[in-house]
Amino acid sequence: MTDISVSIVAYRNYEDIKAAIESIETYTNKEITKKIYIVDNSAQPENEARAQFIAFVSQWEDVQYVDAKENLGFGKGHNYVLSDLDSKYHAIVNPDILLVEDSFQTILSYMEQEDVGMVVPKLIYEDGEMIKAYRREVTIWDMFIRFCCPGMFGKRKAYHTMDDCDFSKAMDVPFAQGSFLVARTHLLQELGGFDDRFFMYMEDADLCKRINQVSVVRYLPDTSVIHKWERGSHKSSKLMKIHIQSMIRYFKKWGCKFV
Repeated sequence: MTDISVSIVAYRNYEDIKAAIESIETYTNKEITKKIYIVDNSAQPENEARAQFIAFVSQWEDVQYVDAKENLGFGKGHNYVLSDLDSKYHAIVNPDILLVEDSFQTILSYMEQEDVGMVVPKLIYEDGEMIKAYRREVTIWDMFIRFCCPGMFGKRKAYHTMDDCDFSKAMDVPFAQGSFLVARTHLLQELGGFDDRFFMYMEDADLCKRINQVSVVRYLPDTSVIHKWERGSHKSSKLMKIHIQSMIRYFKKWGCKFV
């Protein structure tokens, strides 16, 4: 059994993933045993970029390339390797994540001492600014504000993103953005990982809710991880449509909480 496994879902963003892998390999304590799975959702024929990426991955014995042969979506992509995991902890990592310190050592040490199901570190932009990646329970009102009138209702937006909380201290959170999550592997497997009916978006809110029903999702400020957040659904009408469909599915599953 390894100490930690890591899954990263690729979709033709090989350069980002190269940087993510290098940061993990550079900063993670060599005494921590790990296995990194790259699940490729790119669904494209052999080409030079893919061949170069596979050659890059082969440099490390603890990195495994997995061709999903189709675009499974975010949650189903991570679930693709779930049944194969033989680790104590598992990290769900976005392609555009960069470690700048030994975050896994800090998180695993904390989880060895604390009875929590999942931990999310302090997520920051490249300039060091903290990302508002921690939120209260998702409501229809909060989603409406976010997508339809982002420049209004500042007090409510601040409430939703927990601005009134002290982020210098560890605390339980209802919902943490799924860019960098470390969970107990057995718990993820028992829950079946992500609900893969969510092709993309809201699957992290759903997973956090299910983990909080049986354990705890905890924010840990003791280590910071860079997320080069592009907020794709705000720039693409296609992704926006997928995001809205996922929100509808989420509220159908959990009920329509308006405020």
